[in-house]
Amino acid sequence: MYANRIVWLPDIIEKIDRKHGVQPWEVEEVLSGWVDARKVARGRVRGEDVYLVLGQSVGGRYLSIFFILKADGAFLPISARDMDRKERRLYGRS
Repeated sequence: MYANRIVWLPDIIEKIDRKHGVQPWEVEEVLSGWVDARKVARGRVRGEDVYLVLGQSVGGRYLSIFFILKADGAFLPISARDMDRKERRLYGRS
């Protein structure tokens, strides 16, 4: 899956910084190329489901990024945080 466009909501930017210390540019680094996204939930809007991407930023930070794949193909990040231990193991296998 390729992120052709990333749409940011101001309250999401503030939340991921305040709660998790993640900056938007770190998320964009992980999502900038081809990503292996896993569907984790059905979206509230038909055809706009929630996905998870596990990836590493250029600075070496391992991130779990949750986003909604919009109907037009845009990624709408809804959360980003450091990977937990289980996710790190899973990421290491891919």
